[in-house]
Amino acid sequence: MKVRYSPESIDDLQRVVEFVEVKNPFAARRIAIDLQEGVDKLKQFPKIGLPILKAPDPEQIRDLYIGNYTVRYLIANEIIYILRIWHNKENKKNL
Repeated sequence: MKVRYSPESIDDLQRVVEFVEVKNPFAARRIAIDLQEGVDKLKQFPKIGLPILKAPDPEQIRDLYIGNYTVRYLIANEIIYILRIWHNKENKKNL
């Protein structure tokens, strides 16, 4: 399977890393690496994330938890679309 990032998820990743980078550049780099490695696992195991029960098709839209972060993604036709990324303490309504 291939992985594609939505423009929003790219902005999310940049926001998350920049927020941490101000205080700890090494931690920011580690977060970026951990998120990338977690997303890469989806290529082999696309259904490791938990289904979003409120989604129209819970089997296709899932959340993958990587440390303190959530990666929401969509499985469609041999492509995994990364939709959003956020820290678990963030207010999802603002995303």
